[in-house]
Amino acid sequence: MTTNMTGFAPSRRTLLKGAGAGLLASAFAPPVWAQSAPIKLGFQLHRTGIGAAYGRWYERTAQAALKVVNDGGGINGRPVEIVFEDDGTDPKRGAEVVEKLVSQHNCDLIFGPLFSHVVIGSAPRAGELKVPYLVCSEGYHVASGMLNRWTMQPGITDVRAQVSSMAPWVLANLGKKVTMVFPDYAFGHDHRDFFSAAVKAGGGEIVGLIAVPPTETSFTRYLPQIPAETEVLYHVMVGPAVLTFVKELGEFYGSGPRPQIFGFIDSLEAVDTASPGLEFLEGTHFWEGHNRVKQADAPDYETTYRAAVGVDDNGASVSDAKDVSTYAHMFSVWETLHVIKAGMEASGYQGVGDRQKFVEAVEAMTDMPAGLAHVQGDKKFNGKTHQVFGHQFISQVQGGKLMRVHTTSLEDGMYEDAVDYSTQSF
Repeated sequence: MTTNMTGFAPSRRTLLKGAGAGLLASAFAPPVWAQSAPIKLGFQLHRTGIGAAYGRWYERTAQAALKVVNDGGGINGRPVEIVFEDDGTDPKRGAEVVEKLVSQHNCDLIFGPLFSHVVIGSAPRAGELKVPYLVCSEGYHVASGMLNRWTMQPGITDVRAQVSSMAPWVLANLGKKVTMVFPDYAFGHDHRDFFSAAVKAGGGEIVGLIAVPPTETSFTRYLPQIPAETEVLYHVMVGPAVLTFVKELGEFYGSGPRPQIFGFIDSLEAVDTASPGLEFLEGTHFWEGHNRVKQADAPDYETTYRAAVGVDDNGASVSDAKDVSTYAHMFSVWETLHVIKAGMEASGYQGVGDRQKFVEAVEAMTDMPAGLAHVQGDKKFNGKTHQVFGHQFISQVQGGKLMRVHTTSLEDGMYEDAVDYSTQSF
């Protein structure tokens, strides 16, 4: 399914009411567009399949970011359009979507996919077509060097950086003997490999590795595999059955003794932590890429961003409190579109003939200061590995809400380069 979206400047009253007074203070007058055609961006969307909950909010976030960009004058004086194509969260369809966005829709570039197996299945086709492919994923597949120079991840950190930066805190505060429950595909394997290495480096021990198919709908046969000596249960689950997983985990332990529990919010994205049956999560900890609950020290641009994407202070839709966002991940779409704007403007992008110049402009980026363009926080981009590095947040469930208790530094998640894409041919 294809959706074509173009943002246009609304009235001053609408801007102030719908997006916050600070969002587009300089955009009260409609922009005057150049005579050239709009810049057309392709969005590879997980509208259906196991990534549908993310896809729904990724699309909303993309539309909100598009509105900000167009209200601010577009890119290089041209309006911007986004063409959405559903890949079904399927690797084969992902490659077909890349082909369609380039060959049929004539998109200038492609961005948006999250699930790592889809990215891995799609990126080679983007490389063959020589089209910039900016992923909003988390796998180590970009920085590892397994993809190509056309593929970049400038809007969100990868699993290697996430887990290596948080492992010391987990070992120091929760326990040394860890059992991991993870999805049995590339994203989960990154967790398995890099957290295991970080635990070993920190003097801990992995006592159990439990791989679960990402399409699983019941987990009762996996939970008894958790070794009795486990001090920390590390869980990261994906797909439509995440709520089932967490509820069954609570039922498995009941009111008896249990290990400390540390989860990635992937296990509860789009799920209210105060939902019935999740009471046992009180006091447990989660990784968050972006704090779902608005924290007391939130900067003004965080307020503006929430208003723009239609999310309240608890991380749910402003129009439906039961519609919980995928807040820990969807900022990557917002930030990636702002990177696209910055890269196209730095390269003087005029059309598909400038795709290589665009990639080179993004490779030249380094510091990305926190602000409305980078709402999750300040970041540093590595143009050799095409991977961005940022802060990670550890939150604790307190009174049914996720409250931040630790923030990592940029340096905590950095690691040695495995590739230098900038030396590769286009």
